[in-house]
Amino acid sequence: MLRRLVRKQGFIAIGFLAPSIVGFAMFYVIPFGVGILYSVMDQTSGGEFVGATNYENVLASASFRKAAMNTLQFTAVSVPILILLSLLLALILNGNVYVKRWLRTAFVLPLVVPVASIVMVWQIVFDWNGSLNAWMAYLGWERIDWMKSDWAIGVLTLVYVWKNLGYNMILFLAGLQSVPKDYYETADIEGASPIHKLFHITLVYLTPTMFFVVLISIINSFHIFRATYLIAGDYPHDSIYMLQHYMNNMFASLDVQKLTAAAVMMVVCILIIVSSLLALERRFNRSME
Repeated sequence: MLRRLVRKQGFIAIGFLAPSIVGFAMFYVIPFGVGILYSVMDQTSGGEFVGATNYENVLASASFRKAAMNTLQFTAVSVPILILLSLLLALILNGNVYVKRWLRTAFVLPLVVPVASIVMVWQIVFDWNGSLNAWMAYLGWERIDWMKSDWAIGVLTLVYVWKNLGYNMILFLAGLQSVPKDYYETADIEGASPIHKLFHITLVYLTPTMFFVVLISIINSFHIFRATYLIAGDYPHDSIYMLQHYMNNMFASLDVQKLTAAAVMMVVCILIIVSSLLALERRFNRSME
């Protein structure tokens, strides 16, 4: 009787999940599988198997190497900045701060603003005739073409941090709320300093949340292409030419083989990063048990 009930509930669950499974397979799994197939063929229609030739051609491309290096540098710089700022704000807002609710709302607002609107605001600020250059000219300084100079990567990092700061802050606040208060009370009785409590209590219990926030931040760093494309177009300054720019240009030129090969390598790199973070998290959880 129990086995029949479990089987019946299993069929019901599959029925509810079926539309999502079919949609995920049709729009994600199957296209990605077809992309892997195209990446080892010499052409999409009636092509022949060429093995790793397309991957070798992509790796030999100077534009791909430039895009990969820029993407890696952007992630390596912007993600730590975002993590540190969001953690600092979460620690501040977790205490007794005046107008705490208003500050939380202010940091969360960028999450509900469309990317196109955000880009328009930043264009107004950093355009050649934008407000920032107007203020600089008023002070007697020379104008800077922000998005066509080495400052472009700094502007892009600022946009990324501003857009994702509120979301990470909320995650850290949720993690801080789960830290047992008894440990802080015991530390206060023993005369522990705030720094000691931060490193030996707060950050230790915040580590699982930290892993998740780092993972989400890395994934979101690959979404910066939308803002970069809207701000700077198909061929931006060399410092902000990302992997997605390369793949977008390959798509525009109908070079599907290089496009799919680059996409597969990008997915593999993301999977390696995600798997490494998950392995570290599992090891940390075992050490805490």
